[in-house]
Amino acid sequence: GAGYRHISVKPHAPEVIRCSPAGKIPVVVIDGEPLTDSTAILQHLADRQGDFTFRAGTIERARQDGWTCLLLDEFDACLWTAAKHSFVLPEEVRVKAVKPALKWEFGKAVARLTARMGDSPFLMGESMTVPDFILTHCLGWANIAGFAHSEPAVDAYFERLRSRPAFHRVSQL
Repeated sequence: GAGYRHISVKPHAPEVIRCSPAGKIPVVVIDGEPLTDSTAILQHLADRQGDFTFRAGTIERARQDGWTCLLLDEFDACLWTAAKHSFVLPEEVRVKAVKPALKWEFGKAVARLTARMGDSPFLMGESMTVPDFILTHCLGWANIAGFAHSEPAVDAYFERLRSRPAFHRVSQL
């Protein structure tokens, strides 16, 4: 529900490089200050709005930060490494043989996630938080990249979060 202006540009566009010398997106400019890195942006916006997060210094926030770190280490890292070796890195330095190992590692991470998730609608229980955004993004990316898994609970979670009206609004950007 927060107001924003979306500018559709590709990575390394001049508008992006002015705010992020690495040329990576997303970039958010708040009060004239560019913020980069999607996780930092998500957490800042959640903190700023007082929604989708727990208050800093609480045990709940520490648990939330634990989920965030786990997802970045175990999910995002596998997918980003696979992407780099598929189309990001110069072709002469790509190692296509790394992908089966990354897919295996991703599958193990999904199994560990399933054991840890429990029966709650969100990772932190009844409250949707930043880690839910990260996991939903990673699961969508995994589907596109062909990182299969066989965990019905994870599929149900993914479909539940993708069915949210806010997800559909953002998907139209």
